[in-house]
Amino acid sequence: MLAKVFQSGNSQAVRLPKALRFDVNEVEITKEGDNLIIKPVKPNLTDAFYALSELHDAFKDFERDDMPPVERESFDD
Repeated sequence: MLAKVFQSGNSQAVRLPKALRFDVNEVEITKEGDNLIIKPVKPNLTDAFYALSELHDAFKDFERDDMPPVERESFDD
């Protein structure tokens, strides 16, 4: 499959065909000999931490009624 190379500011860019589109905002590019390898950037634990922090903020105003402890039979005889 062919793709066009073009100038974007001081950088060179490649327009990927729709069939090769990535579903991420960042990719990692490595060079092996004359070949360029483009891989999607995988989320890391830092990204997960920030995502969970935002989730916590969404529920911080959520209130619930705490139930009193329930008396249960002891396992000890």
